[in-house]
Amino acid sequence: MDVKNVGEAKEWFEVLQTGERSQTAMMTLQPEDATGANAEAHENSDQVLLVLDGELTGQVGDKKPNLKKGDVIVITAGTKHRFVNRGTMPAVTFNVYSPPAYPPASKS
Repeated sequence: MDVKNVGEAKEWFEVLQTGERSQTAMMTLQPEDATGANAEAHENSDQVLLVLDGELTGQVGDKKPNLKKGDVIVITAGTKHRFVNRGTMPAVTFNVYSPPAYPPASKS
């Protein structure tokens, strides 16, 4: 069993756990920061994104969701997406990828 605390994440995006079929990660976007210059997709992985704090403006396929604390969204594999923090406080998300989308976190 691999127990992690979400408060352990120190980078703007950090993989916490990687199993055979799923992966968890934390993301923190400061005000006016974005997940990238352009929308990108996880070709083989579904992503569940839960907003723990703050607000995000998104582009998910042809939709433009506005997400706030407590909102959760499922982004299916192959769907291009991008998020921007247009708020005044950091936006923090907890993410699950299935199957894993990123290399495993290094063990400390």
